[in-house]
Amino acid sequence: MGNTDNRAPWVRALILDVMAYHCGNVTRRAPAMPNIGTLLKEEISRLCRREIRRQVGPMRKASAAHRREIAALKRQVQDLDRRAKSLAKRKTSVAVETSSDQRPMRFVAKGLSSMRTRLGLSAPELAQLIGVSGQSIYNWEQKKATPRKEQLAQLAGLRSLGKRDVRERLEAMKSPRAGRKSRRK
Repeated sequence: MGNTDNRAPWVRALILDVMAYHCGNVTRRAPAMPNIGTLLKEEISRLCRREIRRQVGPMRKASAAHRREIAALKRQVQDLDRRAKSLAKRKTSVAVETSSDQRPMRFVAKGLSSMRTRLGLSAPELAQLIGVSGQSIYNWEQKKATPRKEQLAQLAGLRSLGKRDVRERLEAMKSPRAGRKSRRK
């Protein structure tokens, strides 16, 4: 047979005896009586190896699949990092271009109070136009606080308006609220 025969020794001995009988060898050797302990031990180890192979095979395949998936994810992360860096470079270059076109807005508390008096507005009315509290306007005028960028932009927009425009805006803001209150009664 060969060294790759996985059969038990007593099976091999029986096959050799049958082959010798059919080939014309009348002189047969006496069948060796195998040790039952050795046979059991060999059979158990063979079955264990087979069961281990059966259990480990799918795990090996799964492990290889996971490695491939991890490698693909690593490539994807590297690609995304490259894209993020290029977008960050573009964003900084765009920010430099836009900041050079526009002058930065300054806030002067005295200018706010003079604009408010020029437009004939009280602090709560100006606050309503900008969308802040009256206390915020007071704090800005007293230099206790400064407005945010969005609020600075709204203040800059109000500078170009006249008294009539500002009053129209205030009336437009008040009229829907007054209508709602009258409906509730």
